[in-house]
Amino acid sequence: MELLSVNLGRPEAVPYTDHPQGVTGIDKRPVEGPVRVAAPGPKGTGGSGLAGDAVCDTRHHGGDDQAVYAMAREDLDDWERELGRPLRNGAFGENLTTRGLDVSGALIGERWRVGADVVLEVTSGRIPCLTFQGHLGEKQWVRRFTRKGAPGAYFRVIEPGEVRAGDPVEIVHRPSHGVTVALQFRALTTERELLPELLAAADALHPLALETAQKYVAGHAS
Repeated sequence: MELLSVNLGRPEAVPYTDHPQGVTGIDKRPVEGPVRVAAPGPKGTGGSGLAGDAVCDTRHHGGDDQAVYAMAREDLDDWERELGRPLRNGAFGENLTTRGLDVSGALIGERWRVGADVVLEVTSGRIPCLTFQGHLGEKQWVRRFTRKGAPGAYFRVIEPGEVRAGDPVEIVHRPSHGVTVALQFRALTTERELLPELLAAADALHPLALETAQKYVAGHAS
């Protein structure tokens, strides 16, 4: 299990985002050398957990519970075959491209050690948006990505440090519940009846996912 690349984005003006200034940092590119990883601060004010990485629309992205986004190279390869085009590391706007890890099968609250120092904790799957669709240039991309159900994972930073391409990745903690990123994603998108199952992950969930599950359960209480 290893980190294939660390990918950073810069602000870029594009026609397909609803950001007030019309910019996005979704076009992330692999970089060489070490990159500092640390908790960026609360959602709405904090951006990316990676130094030098742009998160432009802090209304929907970034913050402590979405500090780092990871995607499995295996999932990118699968999409390459389906789309009939090459997808470089970082093509989905992910900060970390991994190999040998089932990222969407990770458990909410699962912890990874990346390199010598950094420890990350899984919080949620990535919900696709129209900026993502515009970036990829694929028709009905939001629907297709959602249907696939392999969204990659967001993380919060538990222990800061530096990461670089080639670092080993080790799973250092796996919770006892069965709430995976894929299950959480389906519950929030296409299978709302699964929302009560998310409560088993408790506070490890992204706060918005936890709130959504709690409201659903309260609304369906007899």
